[in-house]
Amino acid sequence: MPSAVDSVFEIAFWFSDRALNDNEYLQPIKLQYLMFLAQSYFAVAYEGKRLVPAIFVAEVVGPIEPSIYQTFTRGRPSLDVPINLNDDVRSFVDSIWRRFGHHSADYLAKLCRRNPAYKAALKRGRRAEIDLAEMRDSFVASTETPAVDSVVKPKVMRSHTGRAVEVKAWAPRKVKPS
Repeated sequence: MPSAVDSVFEIAFWFSDRALNDNEYLQPIKLQYLMFLAQSYFAVAYEGKRLVPAIFVAEVVGPIEPSIYQTFTRGRPSLDVPINLNDDVRSFVDSIWRRFGHHSADYLAKLCRRNPAYKAALKRGRRAEIDLAEMRDSFVASTETPAVDSVVKPKVMRSHTGRAVEVKAWAPRKVKPS
């Protein structure tokens, strides 16, 4: 299944830039947890679709994306990666940041390490892949993590009369061929 963005670095740099704009230090491990939460909640919100074209693996410290982990361990790398997020993805990662960005790395570590998909992968061994379907299912069923509707808020705008309306992407109705 295709991902919503072209590169895992787009989301990593977005989180890094957002932390910088908010005058927050984003530890490399905290970035890992935010990426894991973003991928998981995106799969829940968008019916199993990937946010980033990446695979998360189970390590003792928690779920990590190996490429980002290696690249960001010595600080933000100087890569020329364009960040071309569409409005839906930008709104989504902004929701993740607003819900989890203010938490400490320790809090996010506990949250991610309690996740059943992570635990199952770690039982298989270090660096075992955490399956996206397992991530989605564990976030849907878990009482340890906030529900998707409390994390990803619908976009609300005002109509011409001032009434609040929920905004979502237009999807044409499906017509069965005759």
